[in-house]
Amino acid sequence: MTLKAVARHLGVSVATVSNAYNRPDQLSPELRARILDAARELGYTGPDPLARSLRRGRTGVIGVVYDAPLDYAFADPAAALFLGHVAQTIQLGRAAAPGQGATFQGLNLLLLACPLGPDPVHTASVDGFIVYCAAEGSELLRAVLGRGLPTVLVDQHPVPEVGLVGIEDALGAQAAAAHLTALGHTQIGVLGLELGRPDPEAGRPGGRLPGSQAGGYRTTAERLRGYRQGAPHAALFWHETRQNTPEEGERGAAALLRAQPQITALLCMSDVLAQGALRAAQTLGLRVPADLSVTGFDDLPGSAALGLTTVWQPTGNKGEAVGQAMLALLGGQPPAPVTLPTRLVVRGSTGPRL
Repeated sequence: MTLKAVARHLGVSVATVSNAYNRPDQLSPELRARILDAARELGYTGPDPLARSLRRGRTGVIGVVYDAPLDYAFADPAAALFLGHVAQTIQLGRAAAPGQGATFQGLNLLLLACPLGPDPVHTASVDGFIVYCAAEGSELLRAVLGRGLPTVLVDQHPVPEVGLVGIEDALGAQAAAAHLTALGHTQIGVLGLELGRPDPEAGRPGGRLPGSQAGGYRTTAERLRGYRQGAPHAALFWHETRQNTPEEGERGAAALLRAQPQITALLCMSDVLAQGALRAAQTLGLRVPADLSVTGFDDLPGSAALGLTTVWQPTGNKGEAVGQAMLALLGGQPPAPVTLPTRLVVRGSTGPRL
């Protein structure tokens, strides 16, 4: 059943039936109700949204790309907070800076989880992409850039004509490491997010800190750089986690502390991993901070209640900045790169080495 068939059945024009769905203010309530009732009886379900988007040249949808399973967006508190602020910003559809072109009110987000490859990117019917999590030089990142759509990268290296929003990862990590060394800690474990590139030490708890060769996740590389700079004379022991979950943090911290029992402090690359590290300390009978100091990164809601020393990042503001950058690109105005600050928040999970 088609729109034209409905129009023939009612003896009205195709435009009149179309207006019943798309411009109801152009019809009397009685005529619109008659058209919709007849359409239901005939089995017509309304205009094809894909065909409509092709005619308009846009879909009203922005794809959020990340290389993790779909549940990551809901299970990771930082991801959920970030996505909530992105969604709020693009749904309002007003660019913050003057002169950034038309507004795009009512945009929606489409989550494109790509743990197995870039196929969802190739087939997505979207107006633009937000790359929330992808390794540098990865097939996924190449697929996004290859679409040639308005794109905003989050915590990535800059790409010409592409929006970029990030934070001072290295400075925040440096502050956390310097805080521990100032407390006298010289044997420090690093509970890291995924590198995203092969490393011979990745599977061995307590191995050397990975090198700085190209590739992998920029966030992990920048925080590693900051840890080195903040603790240049300390012994740093590495353990890479595969997922950013408390369970993975608990397993990783336990493995690291068993492999290197002289460790007196842990630098965790997220608050979620730090939550797991606190559980591991309890299981191993270590007092925090008397026997083991623990730091995180993110300052999530709830970290204060745990007394967690951590690096604050403006996760909500980052989501808003990403949304604004996308609106600017849709309006034909390439936005300037945005780098947001971080700062160390000292609480009770760190203390002097005894």
